[in-house]
Amino acid sequence: MSATSATVRVGIIGGGLMGREAASALARWFALVDFPVRAELTGVCDLQPALLDWFRQVPTVKHFATNHRDLLAREDIDVIYAAVPHHLHEEIYLDVLRAGKDLFAEKPFGIDLAAARRIRDEARRLGRFVRVSSEFPFLPGVHRAWQLAAGGALGRVLEAKCAFLHSSDLDPLKPINWKRQAKFCGEIGVMGDLGMHVAHVPLRLGWKPAAVYAQLQKIYPERPDGKGGMAACDTWDNATLHCTAPIAGHATPLTLEMKRLAPTETNTWIFEVLGTERGVRFSTKEPKTFWSYRRDKEQWWEKTDLGFGTPFRTITGGIFEPGFPDILQQMWAAFIAERAGLLGDKFGCATPDEAVAHHEIWAAALASHREQRVVPL
Repeated sequence: MSATSATVRVGIIGGGLMGREAASALARWFALVDFPVRAELTGVCDLQPALLDWFRQVPTVKHFATNHRDLLAREDIDVIYAAVPHHLHEEIYLDVLRAGKDLFAEKPFGIDLAAARRIRDEARRLGRFVRVSSEFPFLPGVHRAWQLAAGGALGRVLEAKCAFLHSSDLDPLKPINWKRQAKFCGEIGVMGDLGMHVAHVPLRLGWKPAAVYAQLQKIYPERPDGKGGMAACDTWDNATLHCTAPIAGHATPLTLEMKRLAPTETNTWIFEVLGTERGVRFSTKEPKTFWSYRRDKEQWWEKTDLGFGTPFRTITGGIFEPGFPDILQQMWAAFIAERAGLLGDKFGCATPDEAVAHHEIWAAALASHREQRVVPL
């Protein structure tokens, strides 16, 4: 592909929330400044024709399908973004790869570890470019924390904590959906739903746990089924994983926390690392604020007020702050740039190997909770 003039033609499978968010990010591609590759939404597929109607307002969309194989047969589509329930990942992702398309996959990259490995291995066999969605590392505060941790500025790392906390399920009368049923979401439950967001940065830093002790919770065993009755909720709602990760040759505490029932939290992503020399802390509760600890004669937490310092420049002035649509577009820019060989030293989207690695952590967590012991990986 010519890095200076190419247009990457994108198809979306799954016309729900994330499919619409992706369409919005691609439609605003001109907001990126001096970006060498153009991305354009060309086709959309969803089983429900009514969901396709929303995409008819996007002028670049030429193809509408209710069968994903019809979309994959189009020669004028290069990349597929697939946002479907977890139990459909393996079938659809393999179909995408075998159709000769590159894939931007939604997490968790298969309903379980075995599925993730099969998808990764097929992508490797066919030589397709595949990455997995995870938006939050593209916030300026996270990017700065990653750079400091990766560069060794923290000294010896003493502990790290990564969390993604929702309160969306606190209402026991909220009707059930597919994410609360193991046959659709997988036995891993909230770990599959939120876990890539939590694991992406540690895994990119090379901090894969060597051992896991998990505390898993099912809070509400049933919810209204929307038809006047009740339906069983058989996935895990909350997960706290106490891990040991080898960091620079030292066994180091690493906490991974994923919760759908976290009082006071709407959509909070947290990354905190403490070292002997410095520490970093970022939370989406304070999206403009980056905290940095330094050890001097006294100990200091320094607060930096961040602006729109995203990895890929946009027309937005630096005094403003990014929101979710902005970091989603930044994630897409990272995907398109890396596919073209132009990512450089910027943070990249999660790889298939990282997706498999995070599934290995969740599989160990299930065993740990079931057997009430520390499980080595």
